[in-house]
Amino acid sequence: MMNDAALRKIDLNLLLAFSVLMQERNVSRAAERLLLGQPGLSAALRRLRETLDDELFVRVGRGLQPTARALSIAPAIEEALSGIERAIRPPAAFDPSSWQGEFRVGMCDNLESDFFGPLAARLRGLAPNARLTGIAFDKREAGRLLDEGAYDFSISVHDEPASWHIRAPLFDQASACIYDPRHIRLDAPLGLEDFAKADHITVSLEGITLTNVDLALARVGYHRQVVATVPRYSALPMALRAMPAIATIPESIARCMAQLHNLKVSQPPLDLPADPVTMLYRRVDQADGRAVWFRRLFVEVVADALHASGCRVGVSKAACCYEQAPLAVAV
Repeated sequence: MMNDAALRKIDLNLLLAFSVLMQERNVSRAAERLLLGQPGLSAALRRLRETLDDELFVRVGRGLQPTARALSIAPAIEEALSGIERAIRPPAAFDPSSWQGEFRVGMCDNLESDFFGPLAARLRGLAPNARLTGIAFDKREAGRLLDEGAYDFSISVHDEPASWHIRAPLFDQASACIYDPRHIRLDAPLGLEDFAKADHITVSLEGITLTNVDLALARVGYHRQVVATVPRYSALPMALRAMPAIATIPESIARCMAQLHNLKVSQPPLDLPADPVTMLYRRVDQADGRAVWFRRLFVEVVADALHASGCRVGVSKAACCYEQAPLAVAV
């Protein structure tokens, strides 16, 4: 029986040389296929002969004739090489039209209001056998939930990611003021004094009322009166329709609410920093065909939805870096 030391001498190159020699039965042609000189192939054959303790090929005229040992081991070597080739062959392109499964995305409620519906509609047309599931997003648990497979990616203003995650930019989220013109009879854009005098509603899951708006007002010598705080954006439109108050929220959700609830949108009367909305996904999914396709689809949906709402903001395609071909068009 061949010992371990002898087995270690047989590498993939030797097996490949043996396989090509079995097919060609000629050293010159085999060396040409292997992109080797004849001396290199002859050296490989010599190593195989010494390791297997068999001549393997006998020269007959201008060709080679395999020995009984060579003929007996050839099928197993061919099967092994074929298995390696199948294993390293590039995977087939992802076909959403025939794929059956679930896509999962984590988003906070304001981004969910903007993008979940359009994403579900696009996905239904391109991947009719797939299902889309939205997962309630918790920024503090974003990394853990991603690692546990709760969603394919999350969309938020993410903190610095772990080294095994990728945080790709999407767009810079500007702020906008929104109010019911039946209660507040002011034209857009709002003036600073009118803005500061009005009552305000804030949105905070933790009940926080002091925001960057208050800090910006303080820098120019003003302050505002926050009369209510709601935990979710879904509660905001009815609150604004019920009372004369202004909310300063991300522009994309403000424009969405304005269209649905007959509210008015105005640019804030002071400079507010834009928040970088990013996509967080696992590094191991960076080149996966299905994951790349879903990320690309989401980026396209975001760009279309923001444009349709009137937001003039650029959308980065950094999350799509592994796939440049256009998405399939639904029939």
